[in-house]
Amino acid sequence: MPATKTKPPRLPMLQEDKLNPDQRALLDSLREGPRGTGVQVRGPFAVLLHAPAYGELAQKLGAHVRFSKLVPHRLTELAILVTARLWRSQYEWHMHALHAAKAGISDKIINDIRMGRVPKGLTKDERAIYDFVKELHKDKRVSDRNYKRVHAIVGDAGMVEFVGICGYYVLVAMTLNVFRMPPPAGAPLPFKEK
Repeated sequence: MPATKTKPPRLPMLQEDKLNPDQRALLDSLREGPRGTGVQVRGPFAVLLHAPAYGELAQKLGAHVRFSKLVPHRLTELAILVTARLWRSQYEWHMHALHAAKAGISDKIINDIRMGRVPKGLTKDERAIYDFVKELHKDKRVSDRNYKRVHAIVGDAGMVEFVGICGYYVLVAMTLNVFRMPPPAGAPLPFKEK
């Protein structure tokens, strides 16, 4: 992995013991949801705490789509990885490469995506997800063929949530990139910085 440095974050890192009541309420909400008590003040949450009313809305949408029961978790994590690679989102990639591996995506597939290669060894459903996300980002549309392939996996409601997953993780990537949120201290950068 590239050993380049990132520029410093554009927002100050808030200390948990110095949060105002609205920021504290957001952090509590994050920890009470499906992400659990291990949520730390870093990554997208470190940014969202600066605008807690917005942050509450964004984190609820994120929790809903990430932990959707309509889209298999393994496929959600694959879609997030493809998005993180397309946006070269350092923190998003770092965290979701770990989640994808736990969800059953092989290290080889994860590395191929990180390197910008079409992964070999994708299952039929994984390839459908990969092709859909790539086409959506490239063309800003999806073909009937790719729509039908994913629809066969998740159905009507699942398609709505899957598009939500794709959109939400672009929001996260933009947030992380604009505010220069690096991976956790000591973690290598998965992508070269410009």
